[in-house]
Amino acid sequence: MYIVECRDNSLYTGITSDVLKRVWKHNNKLGAMSVMGKLPVKLAYQEFCGNKSSAAEREREIKGWSRIKKLNLVNKNTP
Repeated sequence: MYIVECRDNSLYTGITSDVLKRVWKHNNKLGAMSVMGKLPVKLAYQEFCGNKSSAAEREREIKGWSRIKKLNLVNKNTP
């Protein structure tokens, strides 16, 4: 599970088995349509969830959070 920050400072949450490849895909217009006009994106947070089902569950949970709560998660894990 990962969160990227878009050029417009919005946050996008997704799941993948290869975070760096997925960020690369987003930035090369091969990712989600919802970030297409907000490129480039940068990786803000990643979390290992064990399997696809757990990752999807965690993604749904975080997508339901407020922006402030997401930023708290991101900032808590940023040096």
